[in-house]
Amino acid sequence: MYNKQERNITNKHYWQGLSCQYSNKLQGEKDGIRVYSNQMPGCGAAVSTKDTECEYCGKPVMIKNFNSIASMSMPELNKYVGSYKREIDRNGDNSAINKSIAMCYLKLKQYKQAEDYFQKAMLDDFDDSENYFYAAVCLLEGKKAFLSNKSTITQIETFINDAISIESKGVYYYFMAYIKFDYYKRKSFRTKPDYIECLNQAIRNNLSRMDAEQMFKIIGVTMPHELAF
Repeated sequence: MYNKQERNITNKHYWQGLSCQYSNKLQGEKDGIRVYSNQMPGCGAAVSTKDTECEYCGKPVMIKNFNSIASMSMPELNKYVGSYKREIDRNGDNSAINKSIAMCYLKLKQYKQAEDYFQKAMLDDFDDSENYFYAAVCLLEGKKAFLSNKSTITQIETFINDAISIESKGVYYYFMAYIKFDYYKRKSFRTKPDYIECLNQAIRNNLSRMDAEQMFKIIGVTMPHELAF
């Protein structure tokens, strides 16, 4: 049995332990992935960066693709960016958070900022093919490839080839087909493979009509009829 003094010391240690555990849960664990101090920009609920969506408002915690933010308003996207940046300030760079910020900037048409954050995400997760694909999209800055200079087109092709080397998605070949058509074909420049070969490769890699339409929504230009299928 404890005497009164021993019991007071034991109780003090017990409550200090609980307080420490609670504090750690709120402040986060710096493992680069699990963060408990993050709050949803809209509803303010506490979430972890490992959560897919908030259990209260149902909105995504991390922005993993363009579709998840397609209907978000500018003020809401800015709230997400602010929340993510505060998380980075507290716990350092995180590839998933950098990608989420980049996605928000892409939707906001702030292309240079978006590209910068996609490149930061590449440094921490160079196996995520989407970072390279979306960085290539950002370089067009919402304009037709025809209006880009050759150095920009070369960098776009490098990013797309990097994405393809990681994962052979039909939409990556389709984006290359667009570059080959709108820049090379329209300017009568020779290139190999040409846009028809890239288009056929995209179809062989299961490109869907929905993928094609979504890509041009992200780029912000009209689909050329030569690339319709």
